[in-house]
This record gives sequence, structure tokens and C-alpha cells, in this order.
Amino acid sequence: MVFSNDPIVKVHQACVFQGVTAIIQDVTFSIEKGEFVFLIGRTGSGKSSLLKTLYADLPLRMGEGEIVGYNLSNIKSKDIPFLRRKLGIVFQDFQLFTDRTVAENLYFVMRATGWKEKSKMKSRMVEVLLRVGLGSAATKMPHQLSGGEQQRVVIARALLNEPSILLADEPTGNLDPDVADGIFQLFQEISKQGTAILMATHNYELLKKYPYRVLKCEKGRLLDSKTSDISLSSTS
Repeated sequence: MVFSNDPIVKVHQACVFQGVTAIIQDVTFSIEKGEFVFLIGRTGSGKSSLLKTLYADLPLRMGEGEIVGYNLSNIKSKDIPFLRRKLGIVFQDFQLFTDRTVAENLYFVMRATGWKEKSKMKSRMVEVLLRVGLGSAATKMPHQLSGGEQQRVVIARALLNEPSILLADEPTGNLDPDVADGIFQLFQEISKQGTAILMATHNYELLKKYPYRVLKCEKGRLLDSKTSDISLSSTS
């Protein structure tokens, strides 16, 4: 295996579109291995569109972008599943199959991303559930879990393929503060073990409490706390 010091994400003078509308222009930033970065901005400012561009749900039409070694400017449809195997995506609304157990939810993703050997699948399923503190949840249905537990399953699902980066879109948005804090601690642990995290959030208490780097979508631009003073007043 070749280890590289290149950034996990490199974006240069990109333009993020939603349909035919340019939402953010002249986007330039990079994210290093294991780095934790907050993504903030008002509703509609382009946070979700930027994340969707990074996991190739929206095309990158202008500028340059690369994530986990894939060029977003000219990625082919057939390569997008391979890109997503190297990413973890965590949504606010869980997106679990409600008619399947936790284990079946995880197995579905594993089969979809090329796993075939049942013993290895079971071993990895147990491993990721233990990592998120849900070792006894495999046989439960989503409705038997609390919101915080469901979000931990979503994080376990995102970790199945040992991603280089997690893209998290408001992962604590539907959770009460104590539960949200536990989920955030889990993200911190994952980051410390070498997985980069780009986390969109409206939780400004987290930003004030943890001095991680901040990217802010504001007035059609992306500001970076590495190079700009960013106001942490609420923009929800």
C-alpha cells in the first residue's frame, strides 16, 4: 500500500451549482488526512450542495476538484460507486430501511459496495457496531432504537469501508443536546484515528466549544478560518 501525504480533498476555483444556479463561486480549499472541519452557513447558502458535489451527487461543472484520488470534474457515472466506497456519508434524517434490522441495513450497503464473503461481512458488521457503542443492536429494528442510536447506526454504516473522509450533513440536527454531544464525541474519536471529517452544522455551541477549522458559506462565497476571520454568530 502506498501512503500519500496529499490532501484528502482539493478544490480549486470551483463553482457549486444547484440546477442552473451557481450557489457558491470561486471555491478553493483542501482538507488533510484526519483533519476535522466544520461547514457552516445560513439555510440555502450551499452547504448541502457543496457536500453533494464532493460525493458526486451534483456535477462539478466549473473549476477543479479532487476527493480521495477521484477527479470530480470528469468522473464517469460508472466510477461514482467506487468513489463512494472511499467516503462515508452521514445524513441528518438517517435514511435507514425501516423494515430491516440493523444488521440487514449494514449488509445491504456491504453487498452494494462489493463485499461477498459472509464471514468477513459479519465480522466487519460487528466491528463497526462495537466502534459506535451499539454492540448489541444488530438484531433490532430501527424503530426500536432512539434517535441517537439510529444516528450511531448511520455512522457505523458510513465506516464500513474504512473511508478516508466522512461527509456529515447536519448529523446532530434532529437530536437533543445531550445526545448530540455524544454523537459529536464519536466523530472526534473517528477523526483522531485518522479519518478526515467535514461536518455541516447549525450548532454554534459546538463551534465555540471546539476550536476546529471552519468553512463558511456566505453571500455566494466560501470563507476559510485559515485565511479569514469568521463570525460565529448563529446563521440558522
